[in-house]
Amino acid sequence: MRKFAKLALIFSLSFIAVFFISAGLRFLAIRIDGAGAMSRRSAEILTDIIAAGRWAMSLAMYAGILLGLGHAVRSKVFLPAAILCIGLLGFGFVFGIGFALENWEHVPPEQALSRPLGEPGLILANPRRPGGTAVVLLQDPADPAGARVVASPGRQMQYQAEFAGRDPVSASIALLGDENPWFLRSLAIDIQLNANHLRGLFTEELESFLVYTGALVFLLCSLSFILKISAWPLIGLFLGCLAFRGILSLEVFFNSPEMQTVFENFFNNRLPAAMAVPMIFGSFGLLVYLYSFLVFLAKRQSKDEV
Repeated sequence: MRKFAKLALIFSLSFIAVFFISAGLRFLAIRIDGAGAMSRRSAEILTDIIAAGRWAMSLAMYAGILLGLGHAVRSKVFLPAAILCIGLLGFGFVFGIGFALENWEHVPPEQALSRPLGEPGLILANPRRPGGTAVVLLQDPADPAGARVVASPGRQMQYQAEFAGRDPVSASIALLGDENPWFLRSLAIDIQLNANHLRGLFTEELESFLVYTGALVFLLCSLSFILKISAWPLIGLFLGCLAFRGILSLEVFFNSPEMQTVFENFFNNRLPAAMAVPMIFGSFGLLVYLYSFLVFLAKRQSKDEV
């Protein structure tokens, strides 16, 4: 019983630590990439915090489950019970954080508004660099993603109908420049796509969110056998990272509009397209659990024969 209590504690601490650290980095990326200095409204800061929390929730779900399973394997906790414990805790954390973020977003922004920054046509420039780049806001300055004209010395003025810096995907890699490896930038993008999908399910239909999240957690927990392949815990953790990264890529692929169209045509309205991916995840997870159980029986039988 003590091992399960320790497992629950370590998983909870790992999930919370990954969530807050990644949320802080994500919030910093949004403020840098979104030109947060252009709007000091508290409502804008609250929106960025919520966006950072959604991104961090997806990362914490994957990382927390992986670290929890790694501890269970190293501590030789009874694996079926450990998987059940981690799965329930992971599902609970994701649902709780998602529910809190979704309701926090509905806080009336009027309570946090400060004095308006200005009117359309406001010119933003750095006073410390006279003659430098200037930005002319063509719409309400309260909307930092509105149309604008950028004037740089020695260059033609550029019109931007929409500020690309507010793109959530581009903000995901704001702290990961072009000089960084592609696998880090692609990881940030896939996490953002996962966060967007979970939010869409939560806002459209809560049942779909619960089914999808449950199936995903079920599948991730089934990959615990990978952590036991090597006698070295670090190698097992590395293999688990690769497996989880593959699941994340597969998730993004299945949720793409093209694949959703394929699912709709394949099931021919016999099954909602939103249920196709959870059904695939659940079926694959069951096969993995069955494989692990058969391997366990084979090893036990070989020991009895010896």
